Amino acid sequence: MDELIARVTQKTGLEASVARKAIGLILAYLQKEGPANEVNQLIAALPGADEAIANAQGGGSGGGIMGMMGAMGGGVMALGGQLMGAGVSMGQMQPLGRELFAYGREKAGEDVMGPIVGSIPGLSQFV
Repeated sequence: MDELIARVTQKTGLEASVARKAIGLILAYLQKEGPANEVNQLIAALPGADEAIANAQGGGSGGGIMGMMGAMGGGVMALGGQLMGAGVSMGQMQPLGRELFAYGREKAGEDVMGPIVGSIPGLSQFV
């Protein structure tokens, strides 16, 4: 997980603690919305992923207007609200997603990542 966090902080400018929480939020979202088999393979391929998910879920969801929009809209909009609540700006979301999914492809392969991206509406614009 440390390698992934270092890559994300380098690409986004996020602090390591914010990057860790954001990664956990994204992985938790994939667990909820993505194909279970492939998401489980991805999480197994990323050391520390389970811990990052547990820590991110323990911190509550994003607040403010984005949190409200996410609660009403669900899906990728809800994830965006959670990420903003964790301190990720709109401009940092796409580089964050791209780096996380590139790392996932390196560790778990395109056979795992392709079905995840393809199964979640709106996700492809962030990866």
